[in-house]
Amino acid sequence: MASGCRVGPSVLNGDLAALGAECGRLLECGADYLHLDVMDGHFVPNITFGHPVVESLRRRLGQEPFFDMHMMVARPEQWVQPMAVAGANQYTFHLEAADNPGALIKDIRENGMKVQWLRTQFPSLDIEVDGGVGPDTIHKCAEAGANMIVSGSAIMRSADPRSVINLLRNVCSEAAQKRCLDR
Repeated sequence: MASGCRVGPSVLNGDLAALGAECGRLLECGADYLHLDVMDGHFVPNITFGHPVVESLRRRLGQEPFFDMHMMVARPEQWVQPMAVAGANQYTFHLEAADNPGALIKDIRENGMKVQWLRTQFPSLDIEVDGGVGPDTIHKCAEAGANMIVSGSAIMRSADPRSVINLLRNVCSEAAQKRCLDR
């Protein structure tokens, strides 16, 4: 079994002018980790933030929060060390942005890999879903086997982020328990 169900708000949907305070508020509301989308204007058209912001957040929030970096950058290789030094805990990149993705990306595309397939093949793997996850879509994600839930606007735009985080975590946990009972 994977290491439990965790919910990580996408801080890009927060108040970027008060990012440190916003991240602190999310952690107080029960977020398990923080999901930080890094965009360079090349791999994707938007530009967000880089390792100096991560370093600032780490200084403000301390060593405890887990920082999940989603690197939507053209050359992910060049940012590994600066992000590590800045305090990133997890570095997720797009294989198609790497210099040598080789046969792996081709194989993944040809096989139409899905979360459910990953869960059946790798029951102890952490599987993260990101993009449009909220109260209306969490059931499908959780039933497919996701255990790391990234949710942006559903949490950030809620009047009660704590209840949304708890809902997402509870649905995910219930689906994991059901999978264990079905084995």
